[in-house]
Amino acid sequence: MSDQPKIPDLSAMPFETALKELESIVAKLERGEVGLEESISIYERGEALKSHCEVLLKKAELRIEKVIVGNDGKAKGVEPFVD
Repeated sequence: MSDQPKIPDLSAMPFETALKELESIVAKLERGEVGLEESISIYERGEALKSHCEVLLKKAELRIEKVIVGNDGKAKGVEPFVD
């Protein structure tokens, strides 16, 4: 059995909430406000939040559609967005 605490499931956390918490963690680490053990713990939380944000952004990217404009300048449909 591991001594490390289990990182809670973030799947239901909205992007904005996760990003705000991640920014708070980064600020604490940059200012050196926390001791070594807490730094390790919040760094791990930050990694989980970063991964969660990346997944949510990828899902959003896949949902973006590009509008197809006809010769008359009017929208005639949509197609998947390709970067």
